[in-house]
Amino acid sequence: MESKFPISIKELTDLMQVQLKPDEQQEFLNRHGHIEGLCKKLQVDTQTGLDSNDKSDLDSREAQFGRNEIPPKPPKSFFHLMWEAVQDTTLIILIISAVISLALSFYHDPSQKADEEFSQIEEPNVEWIEGAAILIAVLVVVLVTSFNDWSKERQFRGLQSKIDSDQRISVLRNGQIIQLPVKDILVGDICQIFYGHLIPADGLVVESNDLKVDESSLTGETNLIKKSIERPMLFSGTHVMEGSAKMLVTAIGINSQTGIIMSLLGATDSDEKKDDSATKKDNNKDQDAEAIELTTKKPDEEEKGETKLKKKEQSVLQAKLTKLAIQIGYAGMTIAICTVIVLIIRFCIKEYAQEKKPLNATILNPLIKFLITGITVLVVAVPEGLPLAVTISLAYAVKKMMKDNNLVRHLDACETMGNATAICSDKTGTLTTNRMTVVQCYVNAKYYENLPNPDDVPVQIRKLVDAGISINSNYASKLEKPEKPNQLPTQLGNKTECGLLGFVEHLGGNYASTRESHPTNTFVHVYTFNSSRKSMSTCIRHPTIPGALRLFTKGASEMVLNKCKYIMVGDKIKEFTHSDFNHVNKNVIEPMACEGLRTICVAYKDFVPSEHKKYDHEQVLKGDLNWDDDEANLNNGLTCICICGIQDPVRPEVPEAIRKCKSAGIVVRMVTGDNVNTARSIARSCGIIGVNDDFLVLEGKEFNQQIKNENGEVCQEKVDQIWPKLRVLARSSPQDKYVLVKHIISSKLNPNREVVAVTGDGTNDGPALKKADVGFAMGIQGTDVAKEASDIILTDDNFNSIVKAVMWGRNVYDSIAKFLQFQMTVNCVSVTTAFLGACIVGESPLRAVQMLWVNLIMDTLASLALATEPPTEDLLDRKPYGRTKALISRTMMKNIIGHAVYQLIVIFVILFFGPQLFDMDNGIPEDATHFKPTQHFTMIFNSFVLMTLFNEINSRKIHGERNVFKGFFSNPIFYCIWIVTLCLQFVIVQFGSYAFACHWLTLEQWAWCILFGVGTLLWGQIVTTIPTRSLPKKIEIGNEVPNLSNFTGVNGSPDSEIRNGQVLWLRGIARLHTQVQVVKTFQEHVSKSPSQQW
Repeated sequence: MESKFPISIKELTDLMQVQLKPDEQQEFLNRHGHIEGLCKKLQVDTQTGLDSNDKSDLDSREAQFGRNEIPPKPPKSFFHLMWEAVQDTTLIILIISAVISLALSFYHDPSQKADEEFSQIEEPNVEWIEGAAILIAVLVVVLVTSFNDWSKERQFRGLQSKIDSDQRISVLRNGQIIQLPVKDILVGDICQIFYGHLIPADGLVVESNDLKVDESSLTGETNLIKKSIERPMLFSGTHVMEGSAKMLVTAIGINSQTGIIMSLLGATDSDEKKDDSATKKDNNKDQDAEAIELTTKKPDEEEKGETKLKKKEQSVLQAKLTKLAIQIGYAGMTIAICTVIVLIIRFCIKEYAQEKKPLNATILNPLIKFLITGITVLVVAVPEGLPLAVTISLAYAVKKMMKDNNLVRHLDACETMGNATAICSDKTGTLTTNRMTVVQCYVNAKYYENLPNPDDVPVQIRKLVDAGISINSNYASKLEKPEKPNQLPTQLGNKTECGLLGFVEHLGGNYASTRESHPTNTFVHVYTFNSSRKSMSTCIRHPTIPGALRLFTKGASEMVLNKCKYIMVGDKIKEFTHSDFNHVNKNVIEPMACEGLRTICVAYKDFVPSEHKKYDHEQVLKGDLNWDDDEANLNNGLTCICICGIQDPVRPEVPEAIRKCKSAGIVVRMVTGDNVNTARSIARSCGIIGVNDDFLVLEGKEFNQQIKNENGEVCQEKVDQIWPKLRVLARSSPQDKYVLVKHIISSKLNPNREVVAVTGDGTNDGPALKKADVGFAMGIQGTDVAKEASDIILTDDNFNSIVKAVMWGRNVYDSIAKFLQFQMTVNCVSVTTAFLGACIVGESPLRAVQMLWVNLIMDTLASLALATEPPTEDLLDRKPYGRTKALISRTMMKNIIGHAVYQLIVIFVILFFGPQLFDMDNGIPEDATHFKPTQHFTMIFNSFVLMTLFNEINSRKIHGERNVFKGFFSNPIFYCIWIVTLCLQFVIVQFGSYAFACHWLTLEQWAWCILFGVGTLLWGQIVTTIPTRSLPKKIEIGNEVPNLSNFTGVNGSPDSEIRNGQVLWLRGIARLHTQVQVVKTFQEHVSKSPSQQW
């Protein structure tokens, strides 16, 4: 196919090499006629962009240069996931033992006596069934685990697709700015990039305004790189930290810098088969380089012990569960070894000491059976169903939270949010509606509590208001006329600027025509808004004086007004003294702020040649201005045009949401850049503070003064004196927010420690979002950088959605705790029964395949049942758990021990007195080598399962509630699974035969088993009556957050203190840890997708 464009992909790729020095970049550009020459070769006009109506041109570009997407690496096949699941150490040992048992079951000693041989002929060989049944049980476990992992991967890919589809960028097509999905941009497109954007493709600057880019993710360079026509290279995946620009797209998708790196790492479809060791090493290096991104700006980066990696620590629940799983694994291993030793010793004493039998090969069969019993005890001890319960709870919550406008990016953020004790929230758009309207103003030296009529404002001032707002704002901010007469205009872009544009139209101005006469390419310089400036300035050519410049500035009123030396009154410009400033501040700005209005000052300054200077407010222009080094001087000596009071009403649902937070024990703090009076007024309207509350409302400057010692360093003790009473932090910077969050988390004032959630929308909020236990980014107003740094994206920017996240998080935590209570009871009873049975009667009353059914199969169904309990408003009536709250509380431990005692009593009564009480044969085997199913042992097994099933209902409540049936029928998944499990148990008992070591039971025996099961519910009421406070706190488990830095050794960290053998063993027994890692591994893989970065 003949190329339409006289430039190849390779030439464009060579041009966009990130390692080129500035002079080398210019050399490459000059070969193609610089940017103008490239535009000709790519057949695009920088002022109009591509023609969306010319489909053949767009198709030609896509055919020659490709699409802006990288084919993801294909998901692992189901069989591959099965292979990974079968790598579990305990399953491997169980498979080997079952195979050996299966082989030995067909071996018979030829020296057997005739009557034994006769009995073997009369009764078919069924010893192989148990080995086969164990293999089948293992297969089911592998299938369940694989399906679980497969469904998780599908869910995450769906979530990733949702995130990708939401990413859009402003593109110039047919002379109009339109929003396109990033995957639809083509080589030759003219894109607009702004502060906070992640650059979606490689390109060249064709027009820039104070553009600075963070390229640390590619080069490791921590300093911001200034970009302009002289240094035009822009690379995909880098962050716009300041300014704005128009960019000519030159490389997309697999040909961009991100695409090339992904190819080298083998993370794309086309490179899936590349697997050389060198690439793997480069992979690790590049991942580390990407991980350093953004954290280089953390102020405490160089503190001892502070990690530089982007990866967060384990969540509170995950850390506790990991430690608990390993502790249980060690305990299970000890009991399993003891069980095997006891069984072997009893067998050897009986066979060779008492009966004097000769030692021969037949000993292998019972030894293998003992080994299988021991391994099964280990398998039962480890909470195998817990990982599934965790995953199901989180996946269920994530799916439901999507409907509540919470887009979860990191799974563990769900349960962490349930433990939140503090929320540091932005004001604009989160607590307020983010629909800005100018309702008061100070213009022509008059304070208007209601907007003036246009005729009341002098024409000259109206013109300057029009130009000062229309030009000195982002051109993407605009008002769209409503479809119906009674509707308000739709605000697009920055809502504060939209409010000001509405003020322009109220005074009779036309911002659109003003912008048409001043296109962005005519701007002399732009100082974009950032958190340190708190203002924006744009310099244009003076409309009437040749060679002169006019600088417009707008921003926080007290800051901009403090730089004003003059003020417009009528058609004249008067001096603005310090006393005038105090008067306006006290009588205009403060009253506006006290009514909750955001105050914005609009001002200007003229730079004129000396021969044209007529007035004092004009500054003489001497040669070229030094925009970079002389910013403070250039933005001083301004002339005030007006002050606008912008109303942003509190969302109607926010006061009730904050009331719920208070009742839930969560402290809400407002951290805003607004005036302190505005912030205080909004905080009162929201309910964050009351009229007579003894809480602190501080400005950022005052906050910094109070928390630093004599050396100017932030002191934890000083912060601890402030944060408990602090409710509003006004005029704060992202640095202030980061310091506040960091030291609240580090504080030990609260015995349970603080768990902090933070909202953020700006690029500089990234460090605070990362430092927080849960970071919420704004889906509407949030920058791409903030979204990437967050754990959850609020798709509606609404505080009420955060409260819903709290409810879901608590539900996840409680769901896992419910299953943990249930599982621990099962494990205690089965392990104790197996061990004591081995010690007392020389045989476990529960066979290996029966314990596998209870632990691996039934618990899987139980995890699904307990993990899908829907949340209720009651969850918000208790205090948060915090970091150090016990994972297994005294109430839960009381339930676990109480029900375990009841079940063990029933089991051992049946074991020792069952034959007399229920009129059946004694099933205790005389010979460990020959086991035959009996009603005696089947009744033990059936009673145990039914007691466990009814205890599953008890486990629905973990806080000592008596009514365990409350909400029972609101969860059809629970009662359907419960009924299915009961039916499966009936089939196993009545028809399981040798496969499940069961003998059918009579109706009377079934009635007794059911009675024992129902007794669990009655016994639960007795256990609930025992006062929890009378129990010692020592019985709690998991009340300390473990230091899990050592566990990074599982992934190969050189700093790990865990030996290789221990790592292998821990991987086998801590199945919880490994399954959660499946989620994290996939997320890390997906997060490398450039489309997410955009």
